[in-house]
Amino acid sequence: MSEAAARNDTGIAHPLDDVVWNALTSKQRRFAFGDDRALRFPTAIARFAAMADASPASFEALRRLIEAHGPVALVTPGEVLPPAGFSVITHTTLLQMIWQGKLDPTSAFEHVRLAERDVPEMLALTTATQPGPFGPRTIELGDYLGVRRQGKLAAMAGERMRLDGYTEISAVCVDAAFRGQGHAAGLMRLLIAAIRARAETPFLHVFKLNHAAIALYRTLGFVERREMHLMVLGGATT
Repeated sequence: MSEAAARNDTGIAHPLDDVVWNALTSKQRRFAFGDDRALRFPTAIARFAAMADASPASFEALRRLIEAHGPVALVTPGEVLPPAGFSVITHTTLLQMIWQGKLDPTSAFEHVRLAERDVPEMLALTTATQPGPFGPRTIELGDYLGVRRQGKLAAMAGERMRLDGYTEISAVCVDAAFRGQGHAAGLMRLLIAAIRARAETPFLHVFKLNHAAIALYRTLGFVERREMHLMVLGGATT
């Protein structure tokens, strides 16, 4: 079965409904490994994976990827019901939000562009604030911006999944000592402007119960597009 046929069989109409697969088969194809049934990012970059469909053959391909490289995270519009041979490590609900706002002036916001040398600080900040998964090679997925205060990384945000026409904003986090100063909003405005300059639409995912973050994203022009399921799967003995 071709990739196109497999996608049509699912009834998915919007590219963001199958965001991981569409990223791994378009702008982030260079990171993909697996086959035409199941694909994933390298573990050090992200644990996200996707299947061509919900057939036994696709689940078997996914199981092989898990056995070889560890647990995977699926982001799907409907709840996944894995067959025997898998363990459900985490299952939660996300809101997928898409930007429909107006661009704000961004030139006055003080920031730095983060690079590989900054990864240890980025890992420390994401570990402390838990904005979502961030690995030692996640920075390879896109541009990451930060705010430095008092000699330390006080805030950061960047780009994660990219597919034709869309770029995800992710890893938005602020050190507890520097919250309430507009750092997250300032960084996000910069990213929104850069993404729009490429004629792409920004989007993001947020835990459904993270009401404070959702409120911030709304003020920046994001609207709820739909609920998504996040399920982390391991092998039978994980």
